Amino acid sequence: MRIGHGYDVHRLKEGRRLILGGVEITYSLGLDGHSDADVLCHAITDAILGAAKMGDIGLLFPDTDMSFKDADSVELLKKAVKAVNDKGYRVLNVDATIIAQKPKLRPYIDKMCENIAKACNISAEDVNVKATTEEGLGFSGEGLGMAAHAVCLIE
Repeated sequence: MRIGHGYDVHRLKEGRRLILGGVEITYSLGLDGHSDADVLCHAITDAILGAAKMGDIGLLFPDTDMSFKDADSVELLKKAVKAVNDKGYRVLNVDATIIAQKPKLRPYIDKMCENIAKACNISAEDVNVKATTEEGLGFSGEGLGMAAHAVCLIE
């Protein structure tokens, strides 16, 4: 068995949709990035790739490649899981934390878990997503961006 850790951060910006775990969140700001900027899926993708010693999301899906412009990060996660499966590994579980001052994310978390589980070919019981604030501290606490950490176990 192998463990991987992933981390991602994106700036909040007007005129973008807020997508987390493949779920569109109602909010006045969205995350800025080359793809849909889903920090949760990006952190999970990095954790899975890291566990398999396959680099990171930028190596597999570079932001210099226009074919990934505005890409659906759940689809990128599916492709990363397939690459890990092709190397002989399978994802066992995922645990992730979203760091955001606003909006409240609890109403969306079950659907995020379902989307992530489906992308990873595991049960929703094997995916845990949490959300926390930084009590007004740092870039996320000031509402400038969002971050996510993720760990996964593969075998």
